[in-house]
Amino acid sequence: MAGVWIFAENGEQIRELLHIGRQLAAMMGTTVSVLTSQDRDRARDYIDHGADEIMLLVPLAEDQSPDVYIPLITEEAQKRDPDLILVSATFRGKDMAARIAARLDTGLCSGCMALNFDEESKTLVMERLVYGGAGVQTVTCTTRPATVTVLPGTYEPAIPEAGRRGQVRELPAPAPSAVKVMEKRAKEREARDISEARVVVCVGRGVSKREDIALARQLAEVLEGEIACTRPISEEYHWLPEELCIGLSGAQVKPDLYMGLGVSGQVQHVTGIRNARVIAVVNKDEKAPIFEAADFGIVGDLYDVVPKLIAELEK
Repeated sequence: MAGVWIFAENGEQIRELLHIGRQLAAMMGTTVSVLTSQDRDRARDYIDHGADEIMLLVPLAEDQSPDVYIPLITEEAQKRDPDLILVSATFRGKDMAARIAARLDTGLCSGCMALNFDEESKTLVMERLVYGGAGVQTVTCTTRPATVTVLPGTYEPAIPEAGRRGQVRELPAPAPSAVKVMEKRAKEREARDISEARVVVCVGRGVSKREDIALARQLAEVLEGEIACTRPISEEYHWLPEELCIGLSGAQVKPDLYMGLGVSGQVQHVTGIRNARVIAVVNKDEKAPIFEAADFGIVGDLYDVVPKLIAELEK
């Protein structure tokens, strides 16, 4: 068995996948390998975080697309027959994982939120959300290698252990491709990335007009956090940029504190905050679904409650 393979676009995502990859490898009695195009200096860091092997991909030229890695990774997998390939579920990662799985004629579980190894049946058991987050689907893969995409932020980064041993080897250069990158442009963001925020203050339909978002911003500033919103605020009213929308089709957040103001708590939104450590909410409707997901809830008018919260926090 060639073990658990990990592929992601940056170091943070690799360390997150090493967290679960190392656990699964221990249960399966196998090793963990990382595929990366980063330099050898990063290899030592990944070995400390749990990798037993680093497979270095030749860095891409300016006009090369990451697609050139697909035949190379596929060929290596055909030779070595890994048990599992874990890929970070970024836009590019999901595309590459699907094409690698198709070439290997194996199963793919996309958007996985939990993985475990059933020692009795010797199968990988995966969980993913279905029906807009209303249900959890349990999936097993009967072919090799099982291929899985995991949303960034699902797992904490692996804890490093200085002095671990591992090997580093270079894979051959990818074959030339007919696809050439003509130009690269960074997507202009209208707001900060809320996926890494430690505190998130989220506004919902309970905020009656655009000007009142300033009240939520004030609370976010006092809490040293970031502002966010539900889908109607960004998509219907256009009061905030779409990248600040939290939910199944928006951002997935994992803050220490999520503060919801006038958020009803539809399942599509709650899916995006399920990994928050503490969920606190303010809503004047005591039957709002958000209270079922909350650790702390205040039934009251946010226009009365929030100024009082700000005043107390400022003290």
